[in-house]
Amino acid sequence: MKETSNDQKLKLSTKLGFGVGDIYGGGAMLIIGIYYLHFLTDVLGLPMALAGIVFLVSKIWDAVTDPMMGYISDRTRTRFGRRRPYFLAGIVLIFISFFLMWYPIDLENNLHLFFYVLIAYIFFSTVITMVMIPYNALASELTLDYNERTSLTTYRIVFSGLSSLLCAVLPLEIVKLFPNDERSAYIIIAVAFGLFFAIPFVATFLTTTEREEFQKQPEPFSFRRSYIEPFKTPTFLNVLLMYLFAFVAIDAVMSIVIYFMKYYLHRLNETDYVLGTLLVLQILVIPIYAKVSKITSKKTSFMIAALFWMAVMVSSLLIKPEMSKAVIYIFGGLVGVGTGGIVIMIYSIFADVPDIDELYTGERREGIYSGLFMFARKLSSAIGIFLIAQIISLAGYVPPIEKEINGIMTKIPQSQTPEFIVVLKLVFAIIPVVFLVFCVYNAFKYKLTPALHARIKGHLDKRRLTDEMTPEMIAEERELKSLLER
Repeated sequence: MKETSNDQKLKLSTKLGFGVGDIYGGGAMLIIGIYYLHFLTDVLGLPMALAGIVFLVSKIWDAVTDPMMGYISDRTRTRFGRRRPYFLAGIVLIFISFFLMWYPIDLENNLHLFFYVLIAYIFFSTVITMVMIPYNALASELTLDYNERTSLTTYRIVFSGLSSLLCAVLPLEIVKLFPNDERSAYIIIAVAFGLFFAIPFVATFLTTTEREEFQKQPEPFSFRRSYIEPFKTPTFLNVLLMYLFAFVAIDAVMSIVIYFMKYYLHRLNETDYVLGTLLVLQILVIPIYAKVSKITSKKTSFMIAALFWMAVMVSSLLIKPEMSKAVIYIFGGLVGVGTGGIVIMIYSIFADVPDIDELYTGERREGIYSGLFMFARKLSSAIGIFLIAQIISLAGYVPPIEKEINGIMTKIPQSQTPEFIVVLKLVFAIIPVVFLVFCVYNAFKYKLTPALHARIKGHLDKRRLTDEMTPEMIAEERELKSLLER
């Protein structure tokens, strides 16, 4: 029996339960993007160049595990479905992996410290892969409706944004409570946020269901079909590059902002408040972009956000340390207006990709695509942080020195050279813009419109009900593919 449009509408409990799952995905990636490089260099004392290598090396592992987890998730068959069992399995591991990554271990040998950090980060990457790839894949299954997916994504991004807000503000506030004992502060951060990320998946498991028609036995494994053919699917490569370049830009800004606030503006203690302003605006504009998407298209809404953010980042070159606080907060808010649209639209666009894949292959492989996108997300973080770490190191960054004050070893920030400050300003303003140019180019080439998606969905509904297509259906499918490929 064919589903009506009302059948595609989701319960509020489902949207809320699904949405809270991205407290982990959004918050964990942001807290790493903002604070982890600083934690490694200025708290643990790991040399900047080695810290950057940690992020890059871990991606070799992700290149294997992310696509593999997508494959495993697609082929999982349990009474709970293909995706949901991993939410329960991951709860304890989420806490353990986050705690180990942020535990301020005291190792004097830089090589030993490097390997501890690398192993801890790889463990974290494995756990987030195991949980978030099934989670991302589930979004395409909960509803097949173009606009309802945007609504579902809105709930997800609101929770992700609220989590990001807490992750941007609270860590530095906790550190401020321990001015002479950063290590104790980071132990509290490790425990509190580990629990904060893990517990919501109980709700995600209990409130979501999976579509029975997508549970049929999969085709035999083929490396080519699983990992080569997706890149030949029209629009997928465009969406993947939009996603990758957008988040490289976001992660580059987030990883350098603490150095920008600390060494150029000399307002380190206000960093979390500026980020809070950014994230509040990011949440507030989500309904606006969702409305624009409904009136025009997801592509149009995405491009508006990207172009706006590019203009805002260029304007950062005009910011001076002596300017009032209001200027800094306004700038942060405007960045949030741009990034808010990018985040909600790219996830909403991603949810439509498996429909195009089904048009070409006849299979539902949300897990494969989720794995490829998750790898792109973590690769963007690694590239962004590695790039910033190497540029900062080459620009002559002077790390804090450790000095005993009242019997406690304390990190003392050092003055930076004028040349370093110039590089810092340019990197902060220009690198995101460069990546966003590539992002907008790929968005321009994206072909899927609301009307075309409606035709594809209608065709797939008919095709699932028959073992042999009629001549009319064959002609329709040929035309749909032509529209995607032109």
